[in-house]
Amino acid sequence: MTPFIETFTGTKFQPLEPHVGTIYIEDIAHALSQQCRFSGHTRRFYSVAEHSCRVSALLSSWGEDEDIQLWGLLHDASEAYLVDLPTPLKTHPDIGEGYRRAERTLMRAICERFELPQREPSRVAIADAVMLATEVRDLMPNVKAHWEALVVRPDEVGISPWLPRVAEEVFLKRFFSLKGRRT
Repeated sequence: MTPFIETFTGTKFQPLEPHVGTIYIEDIAHALSQQCRFSGHTRRFYSVAEHSCRVSALLSSWGEDEDIQLWGLLHDASEAYLVDLPTPLKTHPDIGEGYRRAERTLMRAICERFELPQREPSRVAIADAVMLATEVRDLMPNVKAHWEALVVRPDEVGISPWLPRVAEEVFLKRFFSLKGRRT
């Protein structure tokens, strides 16, 4: 039997063998709004959903088209089903290889479901890095030696984290404004 999870909408979802027809934006928004960035090691709760909204909004402020903004909103959507692993674990050869393979498979299904190009636009990765630098500045203890690899500057706008229900609501509103229809 293929492993499955029950989602917020009551869907039986197989994260290792995802079926496009079982991917719902409501599940993604709800799950990401309940998950804290940095494995919860922030000074205040800060959800993956809020992070995703901020990446998408940053892309908008840069004048990127709506498909790229939508990619920014959904760039961490696989974490709604697989949860997130901190980057040091995700990139570790003993731990991360299977996770990264499952994440790639799931993101292909998510891209198909929401009619996005299979390849993440480079501007999304840049906006994600800017948000990371901003989050480190505003939400983490920010021990300089831990973050020497950060080469981008944080956004000028500071982060005051939203409650999970607000993050879920903003995520869904952003999605539907970019998609233009319910999916």
